[in-house]
Amino acid sequence: MKQKEFNIPFSGLKQGKHNFNYQIDNTFFDSFGYDEFNAANINLDVVLNKTSTMLEVDMEASGTVNVNCDITSEPFDQPIDAGLHLVVKFGEEYNDEDIEILILPHREHELNITQYVYEMLVLAVPQKRIHPGIEDGTLESEVLDRLKELQPKEKRSNKEENDPRWDELKKLLTDK
Repeated sequence: MKQKEFNIPFSGLKQGKHNFNYQIDNTFFDSFGYDEFNAANINLDVVLNKTSTMLEVDMEASGTVNVNCDITSEPFDQPIDAGLHLVVKFGEEYNDEDIEILILPHREHELNITQYVYEMLVLAVPQKRIHPGIEDGTLESEVLDRLKELQPKEKRSNKEENDPRWDELKKLLTDK
């Protein structure tokens, strides 16, 4: 989904580097129908380097998304740090088959980076989302208590059960 906020009008810009900054919240992901984040607070810095023949776009995102833990379903803030380098060239027709090279028609005067931002941020979140309190043992949860109760316990027997047939064979080994 294209959002006008992420349109960068490059035709009026002078050659050189130009900085753009965006604040991304959950409404950005809602516009894509993506509902795995409870909340989002992400800062996106975009540096556009315009040359006479092409554009170079460097995107750096940092912030947090609130997701549910895969083990306990407890919500927590997952830190995000992501970056993407995009080269924009000009040609006869639009072509975005290569992930790092975008070809825009010569008549275009603005660049929309919405889809690239969305993919970069969604891919920056780990597939397995584990609450940091589980790893360091500080999270208190009914689910964790129940999992500990249901965890298989080691069988310990105080007495050794010996088969008399094996005892006779063991004597042969020690009788050397």
